[in-house]
Amino acid sequence: MAEAPAVGVPVDVRLFEMGFVQHVPHNRALGLRFLACEAGGEVVVELPYRPELVGNPDTGVIHGGAITALLDATCGAAVFVKMSVFAPIATLDLRIDYLKPSPAGSPVRAKAHCYRLTRHVAFARAVAYGDDEADPIASAAATFMLFTKGRSGVVPNERGGP
Repeated sequence: MAEAPAVGVPVDVRLFEMGFVQHVPHNRALGLRFLACEAGGEVVVELPYRPELVGNPDTGVIHGGAITALLDATCGAAVFVKMSVFAPIATLDLRIDYLKPSPAGSPVRAKAHCYRLTRHVAFARAVAYGDDEADPIASAAATFMLFTKGRSGVVPNERGGP
């Protein structure tokens, strides 16, 4: 993936999806699809329903591990979108509260926002949901390490972030 856009510049969802989904084998294997990206650090990603992602065949509910991967990827994508310049990242912490099962036979979406970006750490929050974002399946809080050594301009405001 090349440079992320500067803050305030619209993000081309197709290009972002190519970089984040096609170049990350796990995201590609899950079939993640980007629905929306905003340069301010907000991303919406969809995990399509597939029988091989079901945790319990009796209920048809997507396995929690797939939802965890969806939330992690969506939070990470929000961090990438928020940065001014591309830098590798790694998940430091991912806290998920599962609130209810996913709707059987339906895709799950996640919406994440990177709300704080410092020189070395980024912070994001997300919700996973079925049809209605106001009725979440799970909520997440995540922190990511930014590998910024030798890179300048990664954080839009070098004095501590937005």
